[in-house]
Amino acid sequence: MGKWRSWPGFPPEYAQGIYATPGTHDALIRFSNGSPHAGADARLGAATGLALKIFDIPGPTLLEDEPDTGTFDYANINGPIFFCNTVEHYLFIQELFLNAPAYFSQGRPGAHRFFTEFVTGKGTLDQDNWAWDEFLAFLRLSKTPPANVLLSSYWTMGAVRHGDYIAKVRITPDPSFVAAVVRRTIDPTSAAEVFRPALVAESRSGPTPFDIQVQLCTDLERMPVEDTTVEWPEQLSPPVTVAKLRLPQQDISGPETLEKMDALSFTPWRVTAKHALLGNIMRARKEVYRQSSIARHKLNKQPRAEPRSADEALGLA
Repeated sequence: MGKWRSWPGFPPEYAQGIYATPGTHDALIRFSNGSPHAGADARLGAATGLALKIFDIPGPTLLEDEPDTGTFDYANINGPIFFCNTVEHYLFIQELFLNAPAYFSQGRPGAHRFFTEFVTGKGTLDQDNWAWDEFLAFLRLSKTPPANVLLSSYWTMGAVRHGDYIAKVRITPDPSFVAAVVRRTIDPTSAAEVFRPALVAESRSGPTPFDIQVQLCTDLERMPVEDTTVEWPEQLSPPVTVAKLRLPQQDISGPETLEKMDALSFTPWRVTAKHALLGNIMRARKEVYRQSSIARHKLNKQPRAEPRSADEALGLA
């Protein structure tokens, strides 16, 4: 549980949408792993996500089946780029990821087959359209070193509306906090679970502040909307802090915390119109996240309902 706060005084191009009105709101965050598999942390890789839910945000969301929840979500990943730009690419890449253990268990021949099928779309792409950009983005992301989740930055990856502008949004640890983190080195091979124990220990030690930053698009050629494999150069437009997220000192070690957070749904489309997602792959996330949430809650026999407050979500109301 935490607090989201914005304040007055931004230049008008940054004071857009929910950032146009100063205020303090309750918030919840949930850290997750990006792997399609479950298991020991060493098997899951270093791709992690930070999902943020902000409460008491006025205006309808872009989810037709729950427009009046009063909540606003981010679902960000610890990488500034993504490894596919279209639904067509995502379908064959996701299938490869699901079967990756079978490929790589065969050593170099299996790895070569995995990489070849990635680039060629499992033989479905013309040579002129081979997924080289996506493959290079995948290689870059796969080299992300494991880190305490409180030390990572988390991006929208794709572009979003920022009122009258186009932007990407980053949630990044406050520099003053980074220096104080004790558990900096994460070794996934040292135990079955390493990310959560480090998070639990640091959360007990003191508050955790994050900056929420907006990077405006100033050059559509060098900062494309449809190509998520391209990192937007900060030289063209540096990220600007528009809000603060502060997680108080708290104990999140109990199993009830996992159960309550698992019962929540986070989707990047639970936003107001001034923050709509842009681009092919970002638009596809709308129905994918909704169906994933429905299936997960059904499988876990959990009621699927958006809470009206952080206290309600945590069973304190």
